[in-house]
Amino acid sequence: EVQLVESGGGLVQAGGSLRLSCATSGFTFEKYAIAWFRQAPGKEREGVSCISISDGRITYADSVKGRFTISSDNAKNTVYLQMNSLKPADTAVYYCAATPQITTAQSMVIPEYDYWGQGTQVTVSS
Repeated sequence: EVQLVESGGGLVQAGGSLRLSCATSGFTFEKYAIAWFRQAPGKEREGVSCISISDGRITYADSVKGRFTISSDNAKNTVYLQMNSLKPADTAVYYCAATPQITTAQSMVIPEYDYWGQGTQVTVSS
């Protein structure tokens, strides 16, 4: 059974930091790309960052470049999202998702992602 389990969300003041974790199981981690998406109330889900486990390619949305860092621990089949200098606009439910389509994964097209976690809430207060 494929599982992606997010953790690490919470309430933080503007300028603060959080580290999200996405623990995965049930598929060959090295053959997938893992991405973080977020969805704020009343808004569409959007891609935040993606990492291809096999070749290490990384993409960030313009809105988080320079503030967020994605990384992976292949021994633990886990992907992390370090979020620094958080802004109220970063408030959303954050989801991790996995796709085997590593050639196009960096575009973070939602239908290409087969497996999703349940999400973790991040709230940034002003």
